[in-house]
Amino acid sequence: MPKLKTHKGASKRFKKTATGKVKRGHAMLRHILTSKEHKTKRKLRKATLVSDGDLAKVLRMIPYQ
Repeated sequence: MPKLKTHKGASKRFKKTATGKVKRGHAMLRHILTSKEHKTKRKLRKATLVSDGDLAKVLRMIPYQ
């Protein structure tokens, strides 16, 4: 069997945890930050898990991480 190629864009955005779940960052934190609440921006800093519906697709893109 040939090796699978890693999707390089996905490898920069997602990280696998030790239990096999996938972490991701939040959107909406790049620009126009003055109109957003401090509480909102603080919550967006923390990473979260990829939803169950998208998990299989993301795992196919990062097979060896």
